[in-house]
Amino acid sequence: MKKRTTRYALITLLILAACSVIGGICALNLALKPDTTIREKNKTTPLYMKQNYPFLQQWTDSMKSKGALKDTFIINHENRQLHAIYAYAPKPTVNTAIIVHGYTDNAERMMMIGYLYNHDLEYNILLPDLQHHGQSEGPAIQMGWKDRFDLLRWMDEAKNIFGDSLLIVTHGISMGAATVMMASGEETPSYVRCYVEDCGYTSVWEQFTHVMRTSFGLPPFPVLYAASEVCQLRYGWNFKEASALNQVRKCRKPMLFIHGDKDNYVPTHMVYSLYEAKPCMKELWIVPGAAHAESYKLYKEEYTERIKRFVKPLMYAF
Repeated sequence: MKKRTTRYALITLLILAACSVIGGICALNLALKPDTTIREKNKTTPLYMKQNYPFLQQWTDSMKSKGALKDTFIINHENRQLHAIYAYAPKPTVNTAIIVHGYTDNAERMMMIGYLYNHDLEYNILLPDLQHHGQSEGPAIQMGWKDRFDLLRWMDEAKNIFGDSLLIVTHGISMGAATVMMASGEETPSYVRCYVEDCGYTSVWEQFTHVMRTSFGLPPFPVLYAASEVCQLRYGWNFKEASALNQVRKCRKPMLFIHGDKDNYVPTHMVYSLYEAKPCMKELWIVPGAAHAESYKLYKEEYTERIKRFVKPLMYAF
């Protein structure tokens, strides 16, 4: 009887383990390869931008008609081709903004921030498509973690495009903000002056834990643990190591933190942990009434003014 019970217990454990692995694989594919959503967003980007940022239409039409918006490509360290769009400032300048989009979005969906820097502040702009987004290659979404190395490559490429004496601010929203923070903990060139992160998450683990609880009513164990392990095997990284929080602790350049106080997707409390972790030279703006990634849309003039006040003095300092 005891042997039979032990055998049943072992079989049960094996079944549970198999279910966890299968669940982890499904969860990983759902999170990192939402290809239907990405294709739909690529298709509907012009309509989305027209509906949400109607003031952009005349500017983008003018830029496109003049051939001012250009495409460029690089090959990253994993031999994947990555795409970006860029534009020179209205008049010659060394000031340049690299602008990074969010989860399942693409470079063109960040053109409102492109407008802020190119039209309002008269900066050069470079807007990359992160891996598995837009026109960039990549086996899956990398949640900013591997993208941080691609962002470093784009910093170098910006020099090739805009000239050796350029100065850079890097600005990201949502997953793009996490990418910016993750890159900020690496050794960045001296011409990268500062960072702006808007509604970025503390870590991939904490973000996925939040989504599982709020969207599916599930705890992280066992599915999230399994998904993280499968991610390690497939893509070479796991959810816990992909930490913007740990990276900003190493950042010694100025950073502006922006987060809506009604953000339920990347919960507002995350920004307080990030802000506290960041050493000196930092500012925090909690945006009243703003849900996820809505701060610029709701407060266009104030958002622009805050960026201007934070960024401009730094583009000539140290």
